[in-house]
Amino acid sequence: MNKNDWNPADIMVSLRKQGTSLAAISREAGLASSTLANVLTQHWPEGERLIADALKLDTIKSGQAT
Repeated sequence: MNKNDWNPADIMVSLRKQGTSLAAISREAGLASSTLANVLTQHWPEGERLIADALKLDTIKSGQAT
């Protein structure tokens, strides 16, 4: 696992600690509320970037390796 790989549960907890959620970030980006949940199971660089920005990180990687 790369140092930038995040466990889905860690992503959710970190977002909660920041006072936000995947649904809130999705809506702020003009997406459907459930769209960013795809990042938890699939590699999606744009979605990962939205979450990393919300957490004020350089990058995160989540989902299943392809």
